[in-house]
Amino acid sequence: MSAEQIQITSFEKLEKGKRRIRFENGESCIVYYSEVRGLPLEVDAYIDYEIYEKIFKEIVGKRTKKRALHLLEQMDRTEQQLREKLMASEYPARCIDDAIEYVKSFHYLDDERYAEIFTRYKKDKMSRQQIKQKLMMKGISRDIISNAIEEAYDVDETVHIRNILEKKHFSNEIADDGEFRRVYNYLLRRGFRSSDILKEMKCVGADW
Repeated sequence: MSAEQIQITSFEKLEKGKRRIRFENGESCIVYYSEVRGLPLEVDAYIDYEIYEKIFKEIVGKRTKKRALHLLEQMDRTEQQLREKLMASEYPARCIDDAIEYVKSFHYLDDERYAEIFTRYKKDKMSRQQIKQKLMMKGISRDIISNAIEEAYDVDETVHIRNILEKKHFSNEIADDGEFRRVYNYLLRRGFRSSDILKEMKCVGADW
């Protein structure tokens, strides 16, 4: 073995014509047999680094980028969501990194745009805190979320509370303690501040 070679430690046959290759440095990848036919790949064999890099960059790397584009064509995703999808299909970490940067370069993947669209669509149904929590679960940074929320919310949250109360036909004049608590807890679960909820609930009447 020369310093310019690396050893294959496993060449595992999978379904649908696939093979999983593992290398002595711990890296692994899944290829289609048709993609590597003719290459000197077998267990314990040493291959040139040129072939090793070709597998990751030209074969698996290109397929990872195509898969990333296909996933984004299906639906908008955050960077974390796309990364998790690719990881689930066992694409190598470095191929995923390259694919992420590739789709970002064309703005196919844009967490800022995702957060802005999500916030605009949900702002009439959710509180700021609820939107913040949803976006954080999708892996979007706090700064991006804060900017999206500040740009989208051009009215006070009490307006949203009032709209919800109207849809529920809630009236402080006729609601009993049980209904008052149910509606209050509903709004609280949606992330509205207690002070804003109580203020609006105590003000609204039956004249819808």
